Amino acid sequence: MKVKLIVDGGGMKPGPAVAQQLGPMGINLGKVISDVNAATSSFKGVKVPVELDVDPKTKTYTIAVFSPPVAELIKKELGLEKGSGEPHKIKMGNIAIETLIGIAKQKMPNLLAKNLKSAVKLIVGSCVSLGILIENKEAKEIEKDIDAGVFDKEIKTEKTSVSEEKKKNLAEYYTQVKSKQEQQKKAEEEAKAAEDAAKEAAKVVAGAAGAAPAAGATAATPAAGTTAATKAPEAAKAGEKKEEAKKEAKKK
Repeated sequence: MKVKLIVDGGGMKPGPAVAQQLGPMGINLGKVISDVNAATSSFKGVKVPVELDVDPKTKTYTIAVFSPPVAELIKKELGLEKGSGEPHKIKMGNIAIETLIGIAKQKMPNLLAKNLKSAVKLIVGSCVSLGILIENKEAKEIEKDIDAGVFDKEIKTEKTSVSEEKKKNLAEYYTQVKSKQEQQKKAEEEAKAAEDAAKEAAKVVAGAAGAAPAAGATAATPAAGTTAATKAPEAAKAGEKKEEAKKEAKKK
């Protein structure tokens, strides 16, 4: 029986997926986890495909560790936990072509590439979806550069080392890109807040306009009451005069 897993290199933990498959066979899960972590210790911080070939009768197993996905290797090189959610807008890092050549060499057995140059192009393609700059450029621009032979020397010599000076330059360039991204994000958030505030203000104005006629009617009522109150004393005086006239008529 073969059990396929994706584990954290050197950090596999107990979970329902493993327990459900191996538990019923009476296999020691603690030992399996320990053995898998030992076999994947060189891939710490990276998701690694692992296959367990288990013999239910003898309760023995063998562990096969496969090369991590390209995206995981790229993220490891840049110290990233995840790629960009908006790769065309938000960039997550800046990587050297030599680093990608190294990843291409590592992944060659698993790639449908006829040569290293084709393999490097496939790795560059992963940078597009992750939002990773290469040599201070968009990944799609680097694909064109590879086709044009710009990096033929590095690929033919299988150069994988990056000088400290180049690492520094790549990091400084990305710092500038990141700063611009943060400024742009802040400006967009402020614009959104202003737009929301304008909408709320428009609602308040619309509500006040709708309530205006009712307010007018209310104002008219006190005015009418005031008029009545003014005429009340006059009516009282007229009543008194009428009563006096009646008394005088009786006397006569």
